[in-house]
Amino acid sequence: MSETQFVKTSESLMPDSPASAAPAAPAVPADTGVAAGAPPSNRKKLFALLGGAILVAGLGYASYWHFVASHYVSTDNAYTAAEVASITPAVSGIVKSVPVVNTEQVHKGDVLAVIDDTDAKIALAQAEADVGRAERKVRGYVATDSQLSAQVSAHAADETRMAAQIASAQADFDRAAIDLQRREVLAHSGSVSGEELSNARAASATARAALDAARAAALQAKASRDAALGSLEANRVLIADTTVDTNPEVLLARAKRDQARVDLERTVLRAPVDGVVASRQVQVGQRVQTGAALMSVVPIESVYVDANFKETQLGKVRVGQPVELESDLYGSKVVYHGKVAGLAGGSGSAFAMIPAQNATGNWIKVVQRLPVRVRIDPAELRAHPLGISLSMAATVDTRGGNDAPAH
Repeated sequence: MSETQFVKTSESLMPDSPASAAPAAPAVPADTGVAAGAPPSNRKKLFALLGGAILVAGLGYASYWHFVASHYVSTDNAYTAAEVASITPAVSGIVKSVPVVNTEQVHKGDVLAVIDDTDAKIALAQAEADVGRAERKVRGYVATDSQLSAQVSAHAADETRMAAQIASAQADFDRAAIDLQRREVLAHSGSVSGEELSNARAASATARAALDAARAAALQAKASRDAALGSLEANRVLIADTTVDTNPEVLLARAKRDQARVDLERTVLRAPVDGVVASRQVQVGQRVQTGAALMSVVPIESVYVDANFKETQLGKVRVGQPVELESDLYGSKVVYHGKVAGLAGGSGSAFAMIPAQNATGNWIKVVQRLPVRVRIDPAELRAHPLGISLSMAATVDTRGGNDAPAH
């Protein structure tokens, strides 16, 4: 029997004593490191490893942000738009036919609607008649010029003839006056009879009347010549420095004819661009007025994106920077590529019907958004067409583009 076994046996055979009645102290395991935790040196190693991992992760994120993420700005507040062509008539009338419907693909020049052209044809015929009348009127002005020139010459000759008649009447009057004066002198001596004196007086009065008549005729001839000259000048003003083709009256008539011809052509409304018909509001038999909205044509091959970035994201955005876009229509499997075309002149609230009143006591600062227009690659649009007002996500690479700000 060993010494240890002997001691254990002896203790078990000994009677109870006050000392043995006390509870035995718990046994302490030999490997105390498992129950009380790792030694201080191991805990320091774990904390050091954790701190190193956090530091590496922070450095990695900082590097990624500095070299990659800081050069991109993105937003999902972006929507497609296009310069929609509004189809409005330039002439009023009754709609004769509408050969297109909503969602129909049309090409530039295709007929969209036809207005009854009866009134337009009548107006064109009247305008063409007015052109012929104006041309004949101007030719009449040319003919009248020659006629009025002849009248002026004739009145000038009359004026010359009247001058000669005045001279003749003046001579007759002078001779009659002398004869009357002689007979009045002789009448005192009784050498001339009273009858002869009366005849001399009558002859003098007749000569005076003839002289006055000649002078009046001369004045009339002068007035007629002046009137003819005025008519000639007025007629020449109407044709001065012009021909029949360049006369203002003819040009005016031809302009009205051209306008009537254009109005006739405008009774047929054609597509101004390639696109899709939308918002058709016209029916056959409806009377439409000038400027009324009949339908729209959406140029889907010219769709662009208005991406509304926060103002804090736009510090590095420049014209021409590349943009990647994704649509909710196709999802992430289709990625469009485009370029920044420009920034709007102000935020949407600046152009609202009731703009925000920031000069108030309860003002709260709100980060504004500014629309950024993005042009999409036309080839990609043809491969995957987009409508307008569709949701998009845009990411701008701020490392490219022009040096000047987009706005």
